[in-house]
Parts: sequence; structure tokens; C-alpha cells
Amino acid sequence: MKADAWVDIGRLAQEVTEKRPQASYRVFESTATLYDVTYRAIVVHSSAHDKRRNNRIDRLLETHRRECEGIVKQASTPFFCRPDAEAAAEKLTACGSLYHRLEVDIEAVPRYPRGRPVKGTERTPERYEYILKTTIHEDPAAVEPLRAEAGCFVLLAPMEGEKETWSARELLSLYKDQNGIEKNFGFLKDPMIVNSLFLKKAERIEVLGLILLIALLIWRLMEHSMRRYLDTTKGTITGWEGRPTKKPTSFMMTTKFTSVLLVKTGSSRTLARPLKQV
Repeated sequence: MKADAWVDIGRLAQEVTEKRPQASYRVFESTATLYDVTYRAIVVHSSAHDKRRNNRIDRLLETHRRECEGIVKQASTPFFCRPDAEAAAEKLTACGSLYHRLEVDIEAVPRYPRGRPVKGTERTPERYEYILKTTIHEDPAAVEPLRAEAGCFVLLAPMEGEKETWSARELLSLYKDQNGIEKNFGFLKDPMIVNSLFLKKAERIEVLGLILLIALLIWRLMEHSMRRYLDTTKGTITGWEGRPTKKPTSFMMTTKFTSVLLVKTGSSRTLARPLKQV
């Protein structure tokens, strides 16, 4: 992929997500054929993904390096003949990891007999021991593709239909907006809800699904109404830990009612204490 093929579409984070306001995106568009069907293939490079995944790659490389260091440590025993040392060096060279290679040198270490040599005579080694000196090198051919692909992900779109005319920018924005949808339906995956379902008949499961969707609609409608009111009045409301917020959530507001007490006298009910302004 050539550098001039990338099209910088600017900083979309402010438009598609508020959590990563500094994220920038670059896209390259092509086509891909899967199972005899051709799709629009939009390769997106995200600066936010790039940083996070490069940190993951660093941890992966460190793990593999420690594995190599363990192998080198096991092979640190001296050898008493050079052929054995050469065989061990060849075996050790082949024991590199996916992302590291081992460079092994054989060093001959002289061993002298005990005692002080006779004055004026040259000290003669009794024998030689051979030690493997190993250097661990990161393999650029294996690591560079990981770095290049670190911040990339691919979006596939059909070649027909209304999305065929959408720009890569619009498709990326649509994809990023799915985050809000996933959060809306995330409660359905909560083990407290899933583990409490004991329905066997399909029609009962369907009815329960409808009830949950209506509940979600009301839940989000409450949130939308509160935020629209605060946006219109340019005001704030007390949120978590007493901090003012312009974007209250429905759950945040339902916690405000935990302190409400009702007193029932006969058929009448009254508040034990007045409601707070919130």
C-alpha cells in the first residue's frame, strides 16, 4: 500500500465518539472478493488503535524475549570439546521465537592447573572449555508487519444498495456509531438477566423480548428528555458524587429516588420528607 494512496479524512473522533477526541483516521479503499461476492474493502488506520495495539505488541515481544532468555540460560553449561559446543550452538540457533533470532558465538576459555607457575615460564593451559555467547536480536521481517498492521482494521460494505454511493467517511462514521447501539443492548447479555430466563415456548420468549425492548425505549426516552431539557435551559443537574453534569443517564437519576420514603395512613400516602430539587 503506497503512502500517497492514503486519504486523510481528518479528525472524526469529535463527530463519531467523545471518548477519543484526539483520534485521527486514514483510509484506503479497494475491493475484496469473498465466496464469489465482491465487497468494498475500506482499510482504516486509527491513531488510537495504533497506540493501544503497539503497546500490546511490545508486551508480546517482551514475553517472547523472556522465553528466549530462558532457553539461553539452559544452554549456558560449558562444553569440554568444540564439536559438542558447535552442535549445541546449531541447535540453539534454531530455537529462536517467532519474533527473535539467536546469534551464537563459541568462546574458548583456557583452564590452567592449580598452583603458581614457575617464575620465568609461560603459563600453559591444561585444557579448554567452550562457552556459548548468545545475543538475542529482534527479527525485523517478523515485527515490521505487526507494527504496520497495528492500527488497521477493515470495513466491508456491499457493492450494491444505498451504501454503494456512500463515501468512506460516511461508512466509517456509521461503523463508529454502532458503539452506542451495542451499549443499548448490552444489558441483554448481562448474566443476571440471561441466567434468569426460564422460558421454553418461542412465543413467550418473543413476548419477553418485546417487553425488554419497550423497557429499553422508555429508559432511553427518559435520558433523552432530561438531556434535551438541560440543553434547552443551558443548565446542569447533580450527577455522580455531587458533580454537575449536562448528560445525565437514566440509571444515574433512578439512584436519586433511593432516599424517597412514603408514609401510608389508611388509604392516603404522603412523602415522609419533601423531594429534593434534583
